[in-house]
Amino acid sequence: MNKAALFDKIEGEQFRKEAAKFNVGDSVRVHTKVVEGDKERIQIFAGVVIGIRGRGLNQTFTVRRISYGEGVERIFPTHSPRVEKIEVERQGSVRRAKLTYLRGRIGKGALAVKDKEDNAS
Repeated sequence: MNKAALFDKIEGEQFRKEAAKFNVGDSVRVHTKVVEGDKERIQIFAGVVIGIRGRGLNQTFTVRRISYGEGVERIFPTHSPRVEKIEVERQGSVRRAKLTYLRGRIGKGALAVKDKEDNAS
């Protein structure tokens, strides 16, 4: 068995069973497990996905939100056991893979990602 096949077999056991379907530009709510002392609780981080990088078990995504007028970004591993679930609030329509230009915006413009329109007519 070659190295690549061995890595794929080991990684396959650690993948998330129900993969979340989201893309860059989507507004998501990420439910993460937080351990405080001997207690564990769920904390929600809601914002816009501004980038996805990596592949396989190393895949991560960056979520940005505005909190008290200040931009806050967090990077989450997609297949982490600490990430309970990822809910997509609304789908955005963007034309690029990384939305780093949102960092320079303030106010409502920092959240402005066009909604995806269904052309079912």
